[in-house]
Amino acid sequence: MRDIRALNLQLKNILVRLRKSSFVRNILVVMSGTAMAQVIGFALTLIISRLFSPYDFGVFGSFNSVVNIIAAGVTLNYTQAIMLPKEKDDAINLFAVSCLCTAMVAFLCLICCIVVPTALNGLMKTTGLWALALLIVSTTISGFNEACQAWCVRVKSFKRTSASQVIRSLSSNGTQIGFGYLKTGAAGLIAGSILANILASLNLSRVVFRDLGALHRNIRWKRMKQLAKDYRDFPMYSASMDIVNSLSLGLPVLLLTHFYGIAVAGAYAFGIRILSTPMGFVLTALRQVLFQKAAETHNDDGRLMPLYVKITSGLFALAFFPSLVFFIWAPQLFAWVFGSQWQMAGEFARSLVLWMMFMFCNLPAVLFARIIRIQRKLCVFDIILLSARATVLIAGGMYLSAVNTIMLISIVGAIMNIIFIVIVGFTLMKKEVNTELSVIINNIKEQ
Repeated sequence: MRDIRALNLQLKNILVRLRKSSFVRNILVVMSGTAMAQVIGFALTLIISRLFSPYDFGVFGSFNSVVNIIAAGVTLNYTQAIMLPKEKDDAINLFAVSCLCTAMVAFLCLICCIVVPTALNGLMKTTGLWALALLIVSTTISGFNEACQAWCVRVKSFKRTSASQVIRSLSSNGTQIGFGYLKTGAAGLIAGSILANILASLNLSRVVFRDLGALHRNIRWKRMKQLAKDYRDFPMYSASMDIVNSLSLGLPVLLLTHFYGIAVAGAYAFGIRILSTPMGFVLTALRQVLFQKAAETHNDDGRLMPLYVKITSGLFALAFFPSLVFFIWAPQLFAWVFGSQWQMAGEFARSLVLWMMFMFCNLPAVLFARIIRIQRKLCVFDIILLSARATVLIAGGMYLSAVNTIMLISIVGAIMNIIFIVIVGFTLMKKEVNTELSVIINNIKEQ
């Protein structure tokens, strides 16, 4: 009886601590919006999957692959640095640097569209000027959205970021359904996605413009240049790393199109879209709150390793059972829920679930690597990953079926993500041990 009472008391204490924890509250705030966005998105995908063909999703996937590669470096990753300065004045100058970089990259994108329009259309599997115009718009909006979201996270405006997820999901899926009934094909999928990003960015910009009213006088060209120099490791390594990583993620769609046709690439893109939905439910909320919490802890000279271990192991425990279900029944589930034309996407999802599970678990590693500034080491790692994935895709495209090629991609992705998690964890532990030893030695010398 005493044991039961003691257990009840412990559970009550845990619940009380969770209710008082700002970290947990912030996660729940963002997760509530993310949950609504994911539910809306999944429900409307049931309609979208019957209005668009695998071919349409293949073109949409090819367009997104190119956009995501450009968007990965559109702010030169200075948005990631917005979280790090202790002073708000420095943060707002970094926000200005991010917007300036976005404008420069968008201008370069415009030049490329003028100089090599045929090559870009060929890469995206599109035709006409509309696709090139949407590429420039999408690049610009991606950079502005990334900068606004980083600022909202910096000032802990998590309700606004949560609302933006709902706006993006509702507007994207709703618009795509409307275009689907109008038989616009892949262009409707692309236009719906861009419109959603515009509306989500407008929602976030309300927080930014409010703070700009108070801080715009502190934005100085000289300070912007100095901060750009101080945080130059972000464009040099972090942005390069993200571009390489985006290229690595987009490469399967582009090479599957080359070797197996646009319909196979579309099935792959649809499978990734469905697997990413439950992942996004957790990761979208956790990414914002964890980065803010970890950066704050780091600025206060706190220990990051306990948080790293706790979040990584928790994500693995959360992902294991759903991944097992998808591995066993994905083809049947896809055919039953989305229609028989998507059974191939289910076959691909079954193969991809191993890779996606460990990608789900690597979020703390991605964020903490930026905080402890080991981008150079991880940039080399991502180049190795890109080379391995490209080798598998080319060899598989020449000698294997599409299903076997995707299974190999998944295995390589899973192994590399495990190595990535271990590398960041080991580096983090080593840094904290060295810091503690330095403190002990200094205390001894002072005595």
